[in-house]
Formats: sequence, C-alpha cells, structure tokens
Amino acid sequence: MKSFHLVLLKPSHYDDDGYVIRWWRSGIPSNTLATLYALARDAGERSVLGDGVALRITTIDETNTRVRIDRLTAMIERSGGHGLIALVGVQTNQFPRAMDIARRFRAHGIQVAIGGFHVSGVLSMLQEVTPEIQEAMDLGVSIFAGEIEHRFDDFLRDARERRLKPIYNFLADLPGIEGVAPPYMPREYVQRTLGQLTSFDAGRGCPFVCSFCTIINVHGRKSRFRTPDDIERIVRENATQQIKSFFITDDNFARNKNWEPIFDRLIALKRQGLGVHLTLQVDTQCHKIPRFIDKAAAAGTKRIFIGLENINPDNLVAANKKQNKITDYRAMLLAWRQHRVFIDGGYIIGFPGDTPETIRRDVEILKRELPMDRVQFYCLTPLPGSADHKALYARGARMDPDLNNYDLNHITTDHPVMSRDEWHGAFRDAWRSFYSVEHIKTLMRRGRTNRVSTGNIMGSSIAVYVYACIEGVQPLESGFIRRRVRRERRPGLPIEHPFLFYPKYLGRSLIGYSKALAMLIPLALERQRLKRDPRAKDYMDQALTPVDDQASATLEMYTVTDAAMAAVRLHKEKQRRRADVSGRANASAEVYQGTENARR
Repeated sequence: MKSFHLVLLKPSHYDDDGYVIRWWRSGIPSNTLATLYALARDAGERSVLGDGVALRITTIDETNTRVRIDRLTAMIERSGGHGLIALVGVQTNQFPRAMDIARRFRAHGIQVAIGGFHVSGVLSMLQEVTPEIQEAMDLGVSIFAGEIEHRFDDFLRDARERRLKPIYNFLADLPGIEGVAPPYMPREYVQRTLGQLTSFDAGRGCPFVCSFCTIINVHGRKSRFRTPDDIERIVRENATQQIKSFFITDDNFARNKNWEPIFDRLIALKRQGLGVHLTLQVDTQCHKIPRFIDKAAAAGTKRIFIGLENINPDNLVAANKKQNKITDYRAMLLAWRQHRVFIDGGYIIGFPGDTPETIRRDVEILKRELPMDRVQFYCLTPLPGSADHKALYARGARMDPDLNNYDLNHITTDHPVMSRDEWHGAFRDAWRSFYSVEHIKTLMRRGRTNRVSTGNIMGSSIAVYVYACIEGVQPLESGFIRRRVRRERRPGLPIEHPFLFYPKYLGRSLIGYSKALAMLIPLALERQRLKRDPRAKDYMDQALTPVDDQASATLEMYTVTDAAMAAVRLHKEKQRRRADVSGRANASAEVYQGTENARR
C-alpha cells in the first residue's frame, strides 16, 4: 500500500533574541490542530485518497515539540515525495516562522500549504494579496483562506495528485459545522500541555463588531454551532483516553444558541460519571442570561475568560466595544464568584485616550474594585484582519513591518499622545503592579472567600509574572520550562558560540526561577496562614462588596471620568425605565385579576 504523509504543523514564533518559543509543556492547546486531525482521521478512515493509499498523519505543535525538518523531509522522500506540510492556524506573529519552515521544505520540492488567521484576515479585509503572501505563493506555497470543513477531501486529493492551487479562498462561503468530525487529539499530544488540556469549538462567529478583533472577519458575524450530540461524542471519545479537561475556544460561548442543551447534556453525562472541567470565554453580559451561570457551573466550568478590555467607557467606545458596560462588570464578576470559578480577564493598554498617568490610575482601580483572580494585559495591536489594521493600512499609517512582533506584547504602531517608550513602560508597569506580592496576597484572600484554590491563584500569578516580566512573552503563549535550541535561530541572526549561548541560557533560567522563588516564599506562608485562619472566608474589601445603588457614589471606577459618570447616569435611567415598565405590568395584571375575580 502506498502512503501519503500529511504533516499538520502549528508553528510558534521567535522571541526578541530570535529563538523559537518552545516549552517542555505548553499552556494552551491548538484547536486548529485538533480540528484538522479529526478531519484527516475521518478522511483516512473513508479512504478518500483511494483504496490503495494510506493517509499517514503527523501532528506537531511547535510550542511543545521540536520541528525536525530533515527527518520529515526524509520521511516524505521515502514515499516518493507523496506528502504535504500543512502549516495550520498561522497567526500574524507566526507567519515569519512559518515562512522560514516553508522555505526549507520547498527547497526539497515538498508541497507546502499555509492557512490560518493571518492569510484569512488579510484577504477578508484588504481583499488583496499583500507582499508577504505573494512571496509565499512565489515560493510555490499554497494559500488556504477560510474554513476547510466539507472541502477537506478535495483539498487532500489535490495534494495527492500534486495539483494544489496557488490559493483557496472560501471566506465568502463559511461552512456549517454540525455533524462533521468534531475536534480530537490523541493522548500522546494532549499530555504535552499543562494539565493535559484539550480543546474544541462548540461554535464559530461573533455578532459584535470590536475594531481590534479579527475573529468576526475570519469566522464571520453569523454564528454556526455544533450540536449537543457532537459535544457528547467529544466528551465520550476523550474519556476513553482519560482526558476530561477542555478549553472551549468559542470567542463568546454565552452567545452560542445551543449553550443550554449543551450544558444540560454535560450535566447528564456528569451524573453518569463522565464529568468534565471546562474553560469558557464569555462576555460581560452573560450574567443577564437566565440560568447561564448556574448551569455553566453545574456542567463543570472551573475557569472563565472575560474580555473586559478596559474600564474607561471612552476607550470602549473607541474600540466599538459598546456591549461592554462598566456598570455591569461587578455584578457579572460577583455572580461567577458564587460558583467557585476562577476568573481570568483580558485588559488592553494603548487606546487613543490612554496616557501613562491614566493607565496607572486605571490599573489601581482595577486592582481595588474588581474581583478578578487574574488579569492579562495586552498592547492594542492592529492585527491584520481587524478593522483597526484596515483603517491604518488605508491611510498609510506607520506600522511595524516585522510581523513577528504582532503578538500583543510589542508596540507596532504610533500612539496619538504617548511615545513608544512611554507606552511600553506603562504596559510593563501594569504587569508589575498587578502582580506585586502584596496584591497577589489580596487575590488569595479573595479566593478564599469563594473557595477558589489559593494555590491555583498563587501559582498562576507567579507564572504570568515570570512570563511577562522576565521571559517577555504573553501568558497566552506560555508553558512550563523554556526550551531553547542553539541552532534554531531566526535567519539573519548569528548562531551563538556554545560558550556564549549556554551560560546565557542557564543564567536567564536561573534569574527566572530565583524571581519566582522570591515571590513563592512569602506567598506560600500567606497560603498556610489562610488555611489556618477560620475567619479567612469572611474577608471583605471593596471588590467583594455586594452591588447596590450606593456603589456609584463610593467607587472610583464610576466617578473618575466624565464618561464613567455618564455611564452611571444612563444605567440608572435604564433601571428606572425597567422599574416603571415592570410596575405598569404588575398593575395591569392586578387590574385584570380583579376584573376576573369580579366576573366570576
């Protein structure tokens, strides 16, 4: 039987020294890999390449696995060159690394395709082939834009017959995902992530129009969903390999129309002994959906991620994030805290109205008044595929030409009032302030009140501090034990001598571990103190204070700017109108009931 080798390769990207970012265990699984592995496995089982051809699948996530290009090349050449290197899920910051990998395979005449958010985002918004994509096509790399469900078989056949098209563009024809082979990864790959975490998408698309977002322009604003049967299949199949932790990658699971039947199915499976641990992404309005939070907790939700983005209403309006209301933040967060759920959040720095002073002020308010367990800070970045990038591109604004820097951790464009040094300094100060030892102790005390593991808060806080402030990488691309390879350096940079490379490597690691240890000792002592203190569960501060009508008069978040005070006034007016409508409805009901009683 002949073999056709399909190599599904999710590239990483380079750090500031030019070394590939890779870990012994990575933090977040790639749902793109899981999705394509499942589709490829299904295609192989159906013999889509013919009865005499075996589809051999190799899966590589470069954030936890070294790409052995020579070995992969030899494997495909032994099969007569019948194979494809599919560089999948390639984000903008990963595109330079993807191209460096592609060049080496193309030098041997091996077929290569690139898909993911960069090529899809560029073609969806700019609707033209930009120079870096043209360079890939000139190299003989096939470009895939859009989603591959219901097209995978034809794409594989094109690769098998060595007639890949220069570009596949399905952005205008997004497929349904009901009933197709759902995401799946074998245990041997899942165990390379921290906590043996795997992933799936229960839906795609988002109805909102945030200007910095690429998802709405790649997956579309019209949502598509998997069925509860699909989700049950994912859970049961993973249960056979003792995997029960899932990251649901929907940009906003609260807007998935199937959320309730999916939760009901997961609750039923839990009763059968197939309980799961879920990480969800939700919006700031999710607490207003009846039963959503209660059922999320009952279904096994242990961690949520919320895109707060900012606490200044002017900044939210500038980003077209109008669905975020600062007057809802505390009510939403306190609702989740009733269910022993770890609350993680995203916060963007660098909106047009930001200054170093306002950023420092707002971070202090965030620390003091919002009950978050963890916050991740991002630089506002004009990602290709976003409305922000399209606007800057159209007017010829200066943007960083090095795509490797578009990782939410670097300054890639100019700010109206801050210099790049001021912006970067405020960004770093935000990390250092939020993750000071004293504030982590406060986070642990708050966690004790709603029975979130203080050890989890302590460990994750130390980790993100080390990633952001020492390793210089976003926690989203983090992991455990950094692995640098001396000869794997970005082309154009010199290969360092072993006597220089290894002492630097060891020294940097020791600095990171020593910093972590210096934080760990006082925090571990605080953790033990909290365990012994029977009154620790009664801890109270401003962030944990229940929401009431007087909050707007005491919390700085609601009074620090004119926009904040206007938001509070609008919120109160809406509350008054709802009360009036409710009162009239109750009065009408009483009149109707009285009339009915009289008639009877």
